[in-house]
Amino acid sequence: MNSIRAAVVQASPCPFDREGSLERVAELTREATNDGSQLVVFPEAFISAYPWGASFGATLGQRTPEGREEFRRYWDSAVEVPGPAVDRLAEIAGENQAHLVIGVIERDQGTLYCTVLFFAADGSYLGKHRKLMPTASERLVWGFGDGSTLPVFETPLGKIGAVICWENYMPLLRMAMYSKGIQLYCAPTADSRDTWL
Repeated sequence: MNSIRAAVVQASPCPFDREGSLERVAELTREATNDGSQLVVFPEAFISAYPWGASFGATLGQRTPEGREEFRRYWDSAVEVPGPAVDRLAEIAGENQAHLVIGVIERDQGTLYCTVLFFAADGSYLGKHRKLMPTASERLVWGFGDGSTLPVFETPLGKIGAVICWENYMPLLRMAMYSKGIQLYCAPTADSRDTWL
């Protein structure tokens, strides 16, 4: 494997605004590739934002109208896979000739998932990984992945894969990725604590 240049984006999206966040991805990807990056990795839940501090009005046994409205906005800003947002991300990857790894909130039927999407430099969509075990209160809003999406993709840069945030503390999950020959191990995370340094 030859050396490559990668960018790890540490920026904020436009919360609960899918279209605004997609434009932010386009800007940040362009900036990274102008600096020579071949791989651009965005944080967990970049589209449409990690719901930091949001309660969605949830108290066990009751809900509030304000919380329902807040959750509706979050739901509406989530990404359908496949769908127009995935198509736009593929365009961004292709326009910039960069491999793209990005965290999104995926909407599938009646459930939201914390998901990572993978795109090749030619603009093709490679696949996804759904977070297996949402952490703590994330379980109030995100569903559990079922383990069927633990991909490692063969690319000209090497074998790319990702697990999300606290999944990196799961030894068996990491071993599953190692057994697939992962070479570029991405770890999209929305947590800014020193634990990750």
